[in-house]
Amino acid sequence: MKHLKVIAFTHKQIELKELGKLVICQENLTEKLHAVKAEFGIAEIFYLATCNRVEFVMITPQVVDKAFAKKFIEKFNLGMCSHHMGSFIDAASIYEGREALNHLLRTSCSLESLVVGEKEILAQLRKAYEDCKQAGLTGEGLRMFMDRTVKTAKEVYTHTNISRNPISVVSLAYRKLKDLKLCLNARILIIGAGETNQNISKYLQKHKFSNFSVFNRTVAKAQQLAVDLNGEAYDLEALKTYNKGFDVIITCTSAVEPIITPEIYATLLNGCKHRKTIVDLAIPNDTAPEVLEQFPVNFIEVHSLNEVAKRNLQERYQELTHAEEIIDQNICEFMVQQRQRRVELAMREVPEKIKEIRQTAINSVFADELQNMDEKSRDVLERMMNYMEKKYISVPMVMAKDILINNN
Repeated sequence: MKHLKVIAFTHKQIELKELGKLVICQENLTEKLHAVKAEFGIAEIFYLATCNRVEFVMITPQVVDKAFAKKFIEKFNLGMCSHHMGSFIDAASIYEGREALNHLLRTSCSLESLVVGEKEILAQLRKAYEDCKQAGLTGEGLRMFMDRTVKTAKEVYTHTNISRNPISVVSLAYRKLKDLKLCLNARILIIGAGETNQNISKYLQKHKFSNFSVFNRTVAKAQQLAVDLNGEAYDLEALKTYNKGFDVIITCTSAVEPIITPEIYATLLNGCKHRKTIVDLAIPNDTAPEVLEQFPVNFIEVHSLNEVAKRNLQERYQELTHAEEIIDQNICEFMVQQRQRRVELAMREVPEKIKEIRQTAINSVFADELQNMDEKSRDVLERMMNYMEKKYISVPMVMAKDILINNN
């Protein structure tokens, strides 16, 4: 437990627009994580980036403090000046041991989210872990923590009303979009085919919107979403020449630089002077600030949903207490489970030790006496020793588990 460490940068200490500067490009993410894992003596690690947090979850005996965090983040070469780096490190939250597990459980249950009660965070957390697991970055330690994390989140969502009528970032964005009273045949450009855009597309399709064009770095992924929406698929480069017009842009990519520049936006307008709508759910924003300065735009972004999130927190306050009780119970259970696991690992040596004692008794301590015994007596003694050997192996394990359970 004590080797579980978390370095977290979240919306609680950092502006969402600034948080995007910590997002690592997906193309070389695995390579960078393997590099820092080796350099800093980290046994296991996974990386989580959502619209309101960037976190590194790791198992390491190293002391993880602000000094460690600074060296660690610098190795990702994010291109930040020393002033920005210092500000981020000052705002970092570092958790260790039980506090780290508590943070993970609270995060999975959305208690640490911008919008308390949104379930997307559990799926995002699981995917982040699975991606790093497949890349060989995690092992048995983080598997046990993640199993408990998923179990706890499911219990909270099942046994509390924290997610009743959920208000996620996606649903809040859709509500704002709905307030604009768009016609059902509005031309909607979807940039990015990830989970966030897939979810908002489901809302739109459910409410009978039908005119979609999907753009994505990987065309095959754009095609998958376009098929679901009965729309058209393009790669991102096609934005530079797309001239079929639009009414709404919905964008959410992992790009670290703006996708929608003034030049691309002008091309997309194709001479139209009317006010358009951009729903930008990316961190950092996919929309260049100059677009908002130069063109009339209804702009909806994650940051603008913050006030609604605060009201959401107040409405669900009573549920927080119940959720925290479930979290505390799971932490206590997990600590017992970990102790039992340590006992099991230690007890793996018991059978071999007993066999060694038996061999010493037969071949050395009682060797002369055994030679003078008849065959029948030897057979009885052999069966008796086999019986006692099996019993001796199980007794310490049962007793140790009983002690652990009774003490807790």
